[in-house]
Amino acid sequence: MLVKDKLEAVLNVGLRVPSIMLLEVLYRWDVSSFFQKIQRSSLNNNPLFQYKYLALYLHYVGYILSLVLLTLPRQHLVKLYLYVLTALLLFAGHQVSRDYVRSELDSGYEGPLYLEALSMNRFSTALIAQLVVCTLCSCVMQTKRIWLFSAHLLPLVARLCLVPLETIVFINRFAMIFTGLEVIYFLASNLLVPYNLAKTAYRELVQVVEVYGLLALGMSLWNQLVLPVLFMCFWLVLFALQIYTYFSSRDKPTSRERLLFLFLTSIAECCSTPYSLLGLVFTVSFVALGVLTLCKFYLQGYRAFMNDNTMHRGMTEGITLLILAVQTGLIELQVIHRAFLLSIILFIVVASILQSMLEIADPIVLALGASRDKSLWKHFRAVSLCLFLLVFPAYMAYMICQFFHMDFWLLIIISSSILTSLQVLGTLLIYILFMVEEVRKEPVQNMDDVIYYVNGTYRLLEFLVALVVVAYGVSETVFGEWTVMGSTIIFIHSYYNVWLRAQLGWQSFLMRRDAVNKIKSLPTASDLQLEQYNDICAICYQDMKSAVITPCSHFFHAGCLKKWLYVQETCPLCHKQLKSQSQPANATAAPAQDILPANPNPAEAGQGELVANVRLRHDRLTVGLSLLPLSNTFPLTNVSICCLLLKVWS
Repeated sequence: MLVKDKLEAVLNVGLRVPSIMLLEVLYRWDVSSFFQKIQRSSLNNNPLFQYKYLALYLHYVGYILSLVLLTLPRQHLVKLYLYVLTALLLFAGHQVSRDYVRSELDSGYEGPLYLEALSMNRFSTALIAQLVVCTLCSCVMQTKRIWLFSAHLLPLVARLCLVPLETIVFINRFAMIFTGLEVIYFLASNLLVPYNLAKTAYRELVQVVEVYGLLALGMSLWNQLVLPVLFMCFWLVLFALQIYTYFSSRDKPTSRERLLFLFLTSIAECCSTPYSLLGLVFTVSFVALGVLTLCKFYLQGYRAFMNDNTMHRGMTEGITLLILAVQTGLIELQVIHRAFLLSIILFIVVASILQSMLEIADPIVLALGASRDKSLWKHFRAVSLCLFLLVFPAYMAYMICQFFHMDFWLLIIISSSILTSLQVLGTLLIYILFMVEEVRKEPVQNMDDVIYYVNGTYRLLEFLVALVVVAYGVSETVFGEWTVMGSTIIFIHSYYNVWLRAQLGWQSFLMRRDAVNKIKSLPTASDLQLEQYNDICAICYQDMKSAVITPCSHFFHAGCLKKWLYVQETCPLCHKQLKSQSQPANATAAPAQDILPANPNPAEAGQGELVANVRLRHDRLTVGLSLLPLSNTFPLTNVSICCLLLKVWS
């Protein structure tokens, strides 16, 4: 059953690809220029080419037929292809009969077949071919009436009966006419089938729209037709045909530089229409999805597929390509200009894929550094991927600078790659600090501050780049050409990547400042109080050599409590609000053990040491990652940057 379902899924996609190919051909076919060429040729006197408007109507009918084939149910689509295959087999059978009759006329021999070896060989070959055609037609149409597909055998039967060759010619023509009449009868008997299908489809569409709405109808058609996979297969076929056409017309081997140019020009040739552009968009989405899936598999193995992250589906890269192509008018350019522009757009898409890879790898690498996992293979995979994400974006920026003159717009385009390398550098720095802490067997002081400053430096650079892009886009809109699309993108970019980033960054700074002030306002526990308390910190499970006392008489490490206050302003144990008012040192009227009983057995207190470092470092990691909530949750960063710039560039 599983194999059958997969086969049906393949047929559902593969049988619809020709309909999109037909739409592609019809879109590229210019009827007016076609008839202008006909008028200047010898075919101008042919009556078939004198009715221009008839050809235009046929052009639109071709669009309708393509859409019908695209939306036809799979069962009827399979039947249609089987009918077409049967017609092609019948045509092949009559072609074999015609060739046999011609060869017999050329030989001029009318005697018995068994008396001449060549005549016997020709007859045997034609007979075997005709029997194969009849058998295939019977199997395809699922009928035992094989005589319905045997009309093209009449010339062979006539030759076997020693009928004169001139008569065999007329018998061959009669066989062709008889087969044509069979086809016409079959079409006439099924003439109302398209009407009935259209009527049934219209009734079902109306019911779905009335019950569920247009959105549900669109989603249903999207899932049934598998449009992303369908357009991807269509574009890959188009691209393969383009590559095959190029190499079949060349004899000399192609150099490496020529291969890169061939790759870009072939892609440019395969995105000259809206259909091929959509195919390229979905192909890029699936390629990005494959790369991100391999990245997760490389880092985590099969465990990566247990908790699949829906944020990395590859659609961001496809939408990026689509918006840039529409904004720059990609399909309206000539092939050379289109290839040139595609090199920049694909650079942006690859930079977006690398950024998505970093978003996958960053928490995994930091969690691996904060844990006590001593698997060298896991650490090697994490570090090697980080080194790749550190070097490759910088190499991409270097290569594009070799092809284009460095100026302001190019600097902003390569800024995404540079920021990716800087963020990877920060991730590696935090990972190294975690590993140093593991070697020292004791916590590094102010680790959360180090994480905050490393992340804050990168986010500040990212914010400055976004701010510069807004300023540049506004200046180009005011002093250059104003468009609705450009102004909309500037507004979206200003809101999501400037205003929200600034707002969240300022809130993060205020939370840290308030947490520090609250910690300073709390009294510090004396040695006598710590001795009476005789317990571990409830946050990190470590022994307390120094501690602060909350208004509710609970003892915590100052650093641990500060990290807790980054998240919420309540006591970790009793959840009372912690106010920043200063209290005297003797404000703790009741001893600490009244609130949290002391542990008289030091061995029991030491039981938490087995998980102490892990809990402490996990807490530091979690809080450190949330210190500055300016994550890359806005996928429009690269899109808006490059739309603003490529609009000016185009």
